[in-house]
Amino acid sequence: MIRVLDIIEDTMVDGPGFRTSIYCAGCRHQCPGCHNPQSWDFKGGHEMSTEQIMKIIVADPYANVTFSGGDPMYQCDGFAELARAIHNQTNKDIWCYTGFTFETLITRAQRELLELLDVLVDGPFIQKLHDPDLLFRGSSNQRIIDVQKTLYAGEVILWEPDVNI
Repeated sequence: MIRVLDIIEDTMVDGPGFRTSIYCAGCRHQCPGCHNPQSWDFKGGHEMSTEQIMKIIVADPYANVTFSGGDPMYQCDGFAELARAIHNQTNKDIWCYTGFTFETLITRAQRELLELLDVLVDGPFIQKLHDPDLLFRGSSNQRIIDVQKTLYAGEVILWEPDVNI
């Protein structure tokens, strides 16, 4: 089960192309200037099963998937189950936004979820580093990491956008 605040279909702000974004409840980072402070409450939203969320995801064959929040890493078991279902039932890519850094996640229980992601946008939002012109992130300290290439290389490899973006 995942505690979900909202699921937005066909959004274009949480990664390239059309995406189904799952916004979860709960975040301890509580970054000043956060665009979604209502997501900090771990008791917010409602619980949804992997099966319920997958019905929404598979209904749109053209939209990839983004996990956001709150911070999905606080619900890593539920999101890992969902990521496995997405990989088993679709060919969609998965992006995830977190206030944790890649280096922290790779050494913790969240590693299982991390290994199932295609792209990770990592790091807390820092208001003094906010730049509205940044692609798919809010502050310049945040990185867009190609997770699979990073795991293979053993060093952080940044995601490279297609020239059409």
